[in-house]
Amino acid sequence: MNYIENIILYCLKQLNGERTIYSIFHLLNGKKSSQTIQDAHLFSLKRYFRILENLTRETFDEIITQLNENGWVDACGDQKYLLSESGDTYLKSNLLPAHTNGWKYQQITTLVWERLSILVQVTSHLTHKESRYVPIQKSKEVHLWLKTSLQQLSVTREKLGKILYEELMDCLNEVEGINQNVLVFRLTGYQQIGLTSFQIAKKLKMGPIQYDLEFINILHFIIHTVENDKGRYPVLSQLLTNIEVPNALTLTSRKTWELLNQGLSIDQIAAVRHLKISTIEDHLVEFALHINEFSIDSYVDKNTQQKVINIARESNTRQLKVIRNSLKTASYFQIRLVLAKYGERQWN
Repeated sequence: MNYIENIILYCLKQLNGERTIYSIFHLLNGKKSSQTIQDAHLFSLKRYFRILENLTRETFDEIITQLNENGWVDACGDQKYLLSESGDTYLKSNLLPAHTNGWKYQQITTLVWERLSILVQVTSHLTHKESRYVPIQKSKEVHLWLKTSLQQLSVTREKLGKILYEELMDCLNEVEGINQNVLVFRLTGYQQIGLTSFQIAKKLKMGPIQYDLEFINILHFIIHTVENDKGRYPVLSQLLTNIEVPNALTLTSRKTWELLNQGLSIDQIAAVRHLKISTIEDHLVEFALHINEFSIDSYVDKNTQQKVINIARESNTRQLKVIRNSLKTASYFQIRLVLAKYGERQWN
């Protein structure tokens, strides 16, 4: 099982030749550009956003070359590929990481892991009445969180270890297809030093990328499970306390949002911020994607909106040029707004 190959093949299938392969690379890296964010939504690929921040272009190119040599993809243009029949068959017969949700969880995954790892370490040492150890995490914020959480739990030291163990096992036993050792081998406890990701990958005979994807998959599963049933996991639910999910909007678009709410037009905002009008339009596309109450009616009339939706659905395309050729009265900006506001619903 090789998740990275499966993920890229799945992305190529979703893109259907409408974007280059590097749109996938930027998606996996989590590039916060208007195009990448819009692609994540339009092509229903949000779950893979930012899940491989350290993936290099060189490694990505090697994977694409291998997919091509395997006969799983066919070139359909400059840096564009479609799944071949054998590639589609391969994809259908292989698994994708079922619990990965990069768009929702990836920005908090590291923090949750830091909290979980130190909680397990401290609980293990408390259970064995050992106070001399070096904390596995150095962050003062994580240490403060731990101190506060232990106080709020109101559980004796003797019971804490048992409860934490039972909750972890209960959570991980909820699902099939997850290798618990991917997580467990990294945990540090009393007289037990956790292995590094490289050591575990070697031990489990995985490539480094495969290990990273499995680790993210299992953490996202824990976050999702605990988030949706906090009463069942009183100790593990502490991992999610006082976590602010980062604003989906980029910092620069937030400034535009403030000015828009003050009644300024696109032209006025561009002048005030000394930015191109096209940049401000990119921000409005972000608003259409992320802010439910944001109305595009003042930029695109209802009749044009419906026409864009109809053409996109009938042509089964997200390509701006194709839609524009069929609807000369709509600008590219208007088409982008409509697709951002309603496009994802047309294919889900």
